[in-house]
Amino acid sequence: MAGAITIATTGLTSSSKQMDVIGNNLANSSTLGYKAGNTYFAAVLNQSLSGSGALTVGQGVEVSSIATQFSQGSFETTSSTTDLAIDGDGFFIVEDADGARYYTRAGNFNIDKDGYLVDNSGYKVQGFPVNSSQLTEITLANVQSEPSASTEISIGANLDSTEGYGESFNVSQNVFDSLGGLHNLSITFLKTEGSGMWGFEATLDGTNVSDTDDMAACGLVFDSDGLLDSMYMGSIGTPTVVSAGGGTISASTVDKPGQIYQDATGIEFTKSAATGVWDLTNAAGYENAAASQSGNYLYVDLDGKGGTDLTFTLAGTWAANDTVTFDTTCTSVTSQDLLLSFGALETTAAGNVPTIGVPEGSGSTVKNIMTWDIIGDTAYDITGYASTSVVKSLNSDGYASGVLKSLAIEGDGEIYGVFTNGQTSQLGQIILANFPNISGLKKVGNYFAETNESGAALANEPGSGGLGEVLSNSLEISNTDVAKEFINMITAQRAYQANARVITTANDMLTELMNIKR
Repeated sequence: MAGAITIATTGLTSSSKQMDVIGNNLANSSTLGYKAGNTYFAAVLNQSLSGSGALTVGQGVEVSSIATQFSQGSFETTSSTTDLAIDGDGFFIVEDADGARYYTRAGNFNIDKDGYLVDNSGYKVQGFPVNSSQLTEITLANVQSEPSASTEISIGANLDSTEGYGESFNVSQNVFDSLGGLHNLSITFLKTEGSGMWGFEATLDGTNVSDTDDMAACGLVFDSDGLLDSMYMGSIGTPTVVSAGGGTISASTVDKPGQIYQDATGIEFTKSAATGVWDLTNAAGYENAAASQSGNYLYVDLDGKGGTDLTFTLAGTWAANDTVTFDTTCTSVTSQDLLLSFGALETTAAGNVPTIGVPEGSGSTVKNIMTWDIIGDTAYDITGYASTSVVKSLNSDGYASGVLKSLAIEGDGEIYGVFTNGQTSQLGQIILANFPNISGLKKVGNYFAETNESGAALANEPGSGGLGEVLSNSLEISNTDVAKEFINMITAQRAYQANARVITTANDMLTELMNIKR
């Protein structure tokens, strides 16, 4: 009977420990990432009463282990990008101030004042920096997006085919120099007298940047269906001068090559007796052309709508009836030449002033030649339909510098920064760990620590090596099953009561035995 009391005492002790585990599970039913414990019992070594093994009696019970249950907990949605949950196996890796590493399922992370990704205890979350496989803390300090000079533009537009000649349509968009400085690139389309033809020219911050030595074209040609058929480049021949007074032309400049829309031979202007007046004496197809002299310059307007298309620099003495004759050539441009260049957007040291580079291949070291692809695979459509001229789409690949605006974390743990300049770039990657024997891990509060029984940590990218993926804006709650714990509580209580009854009954029996001598 004394043995029964001892045996029942082991039952009381074991049931009490089970209640401790149940109480701890219920207390942590709201703890993020908590993994519930489960109590396992084992019989104490039996004692033989006969020496033969035929009669044996147990020596009670003991708690053989308190095992952590690593089943998946439920997820709750949050508003924070840095709140993370693991959908599957694995642990987040964190490191304390002394360099000791711990492992956790609680992913309620935030960015501290120094820019490190940390948990609520201030432990630094471990991962890979960009372009590195060295496991270390993840820092977002001093992160910014560097500027990029514009190198390519795209324009989608319709140019109204019913517009009269001389009408213009302007398309403007922002471009950036190599320091991220903002500039305005404006392309003006001007309807010519040619059927379905629009000339164009480009200006940067109001300064003409169309380089006729580098540009393959200066005008568009639309077919009868309003579709872009081809492009053209206009040029003039060497002028012929007839001057009784010895007048000459020292230089010829094509101001607007887009207004040269046809081949013409022998366009002739004759100086009249009136000062500065020149008469069109041979139109050669440019019926509305006009010219006027100012100082030593003869300005030619090919369509008569105003504006200078050609400039002749005059020298010597000019008299009435002197003539200037020249030819124009409008050369069709093939599709492979439709990548146009406007020079480069480099910057000088003073004032962030854009410097327009010279054509590629000329020996210049200027970079970032800005191009405009008209009909390439990625080009936007430019049409010539009989509807209002309108801009349909614009694109430029340059951008200013930017500061970090928000974060995005992918399922594979990659962290991306979204910057104020609209750019997105990778900032690092969160790495998970698993163990050959997770049951061998040691609990340290809400963390786990590596032991000899667990084996060494195996760190891999989320979603690989049997690891789960990372869920952003989510947290894993405790896997405590409250209903199951209450059932276990009832079972433990009944076991405790039964063992207590054994002790009281055995005590009564001993008392009765002691009373026999009376």
